[in-house]
Amino acid sequence: MLLTAGGFPVVKGTKMTDSWPPEAVRLNPNKRVLFLTKDLELIKQQLYHGLNLRMQDLQVADLLDDINTDVMTPAWVCFRHRPADIALDAYAGLLDEKGARVFQSRALMDGGFEAIVSGYRKGTGSSRETAPQCERWSGIRYVFAASFAPIHERNNINLGQLMGDHAQLARLQDGAAIPLLEFTERFDPVTRTILEQGGLFAFSKQVVAGEIELPANATGKRPMTMAEKMIAAKMLNPGAEGAYVAPHDPVLARVDGGYSHEFTTAQVHDFLTEEFGKDYQVQNPEKLAVFEDHLLYADGVARFAPFISQIQTLRDLQNEFQAHTGVRDYQAKNGVSPGICHQIAREEFVDPGDFIQATDSHTCMGGGSNALTYGVGATEYAALIHSGFTFVKVPESIRFELTGALASSCTAKDVMLHILNTFAKREDTLNRSMEFGGPGLASLSVDERATLCNMATECTARTGICEGDSLLAAWLAARRPGKTAAEIAATFVAPDADAVYVGGIHTIDLSAIVPMVATPGDPTYGANIAELSNIAIDIAYGGSCTAGKIEDIAFYAKVCQEAVDAGLKVAAGVQFFLQFGSTEVQDYARAHGWLELFAQAGLTLINPGCGACIGCGPGVSETTEQVTVSAINRNFAGRSGPGQLYLASPLTVAASAFTGYIVPFHEGMFALAQASSGA
Repeated sequence: MLLTAGGFPVVKGTKMTDSWPPEAVRLNPNKRVLFLTKDLELIKQQLYHGLNLRMQDLQVADLLDDINTDVMTPAWVCFRHRPADIALDAYAGLLDEKGARVFQSRALMDGGFEAIVSGYRKGTGSSRETAPQCERWSGIRYVFAASFAPIHERNNINLGQLMGDHAQLARLQDGAAIPLLEFTERFDPVTRTILEQGGLFAFSKQVVAGEIELPANATGKRPMTMAEKMIAAKMLNPGAEGAYVAPHDPVLARVDGGYSHEFTTAQVHDFLTEEFGKDYQVQNPEKLAVFEDHLLYADGVARFAPFISQIQTLRDLQNEFQAHTGVRDYQAKNGVSPGICHQIAREEFVDPGDFIQATDSHTCMGGGSNALTYGVGATEYAALIHSGFTFVKVPESIRFELTGALASSCTAKDVMLHILNTFAKREDTLNRSMEFGGPGLASLSVDERATLCNMATECTARTGICEGDSLLAAWLAARRPGKTAAEIAATFVAPDADAVYVGGIHTIDLSAIVPMVATPGDPTYGANIAELSNIAIDIAYGGSCTAGKIEDIAFYAKVCQEAVDAGLKVAAGVQFFLQFGSTEVQDYARAHGWLELFAQAGLTLINPGCGACIGCGPGVSETTEQVTVSAINRNFAGRSGPGQLYLASPLTVAASAFTGYIVPFHEGMFALAQASSGA
């Protein structure tokens, strides 16, 4: 029985799981602790030769930082939907200097480990819940790190994994018994209750059964940011003064909608069947959806040939889920997908003020439509679509006041690379709602605003939200039959004038933004292109949810038109791939004659969907020597092939394709080069 004083949920029943978590945490003398060290040989010694290390003999600096979820469970591991099968190849993406796997199959599972240890920002990158699952189903129950990426931390909580710090581990290795409270007290009351009940499913079942009651939220009337207002409007336990929230308030909130894709739906379906029976139901199916986009082209990728049957199983189970629930169906028909989930969702059903959850970290792209949207793991998604509500810890907010207008050589991607290289690098955006406003926002198209919000997840933020205006109202009205722009504008959520931004209010002069790239390995580390030496490229890639929208295609077309007018085609030895974000985008390009232009310029066009962004389609590098400049959102090692990958704007990607090396676009650059060559 849990204590209920101090605003804690009232638990009327007993714990759903009697064996986990323990009342006092002790290390099992028959189990081991695995330290993920920067010295990979030490990891191998622990895995294969019985080496046992102690925290007392190590420094935090000895441990791996920024372990991303692609390392823990690469895409090919995610083709499996059962956690026990996923665990077989835990950490398959951790490679040594020769490109060989540090963790062979079953290495973690057979090592007899119950705890795993790393450095800062454990679990960056994708929201894939397969990452903590690979540890949990390998026998790991205690995860120690200096800090955790927000979504990854949440996924651990939902699985009932206990997370601690290095000092706690040192005490445990000295033989101490640590009360469970020490592992849970740093969390808000609701999160603490979830952990102490053994995980999210156990907690949700008790809430639905009336065995857990939440106290009214204690926050009284106060000015609020956009994220705070949107959460308050959906809150199930408002306080005496009405629906008001403040940063860190733990609340349950109604969810308006969501979606999953073929990488994740099978798990959602399995989890719901296991927890609630074959006749389970979901809430608001008209605003839930499934998409076939991530693995659309996987059948044509040679290295995925051994996994084709697993991929087909994921598709089959998603189809089964859709037929069972009646949610919106955006699966491929005759091999052609309607497009990328985040793009279609904003085109068709993400509306201002909505609270949308989905099983992908770039769900935050919907914030460009003045909505609260962010990614969650499969467990959390399954629980919320069944119950209709989810747990929310109100995030702090950071505001970006935009002024001026971008130069013709820059796009919103350059703005985000600037923010990543400054604010995100020093963790100003960590787990916060990034909110965009100011007079400069009006100079950005609705698609460009979606780019700002899409890449909030690269900033390790909770989400991104843009203020609404007449431009957004008109864009939505054109896609919402029966609704006028005025009706849509009336639903916009604006921050209060005196709202408190814990992360501060930061002015960004758009006219001062310069063309940038993110250097290979991490989107956080940016560089001014003008300061780079000539970097020859082999591949230019335009597409993905970040850069496959109508405005992005217009950028590619602008550069291609100038190149064609100057008598140029894609540079010799360079492949320029362009993939559309949705059929709406592709149809727009066709109507404007851009498909013929792209063919004339020498581009390779790809139907709507994901692809190279997750290493599952044309445009992926094949060797370590290849260099790619890409408009996608993240460039972790190996994510889009073994080569070196630079992130850049659509303008830079297109300009680079015609020159053969990374260059920023400048109007008239090809005509000038032609004139100089002729002279």
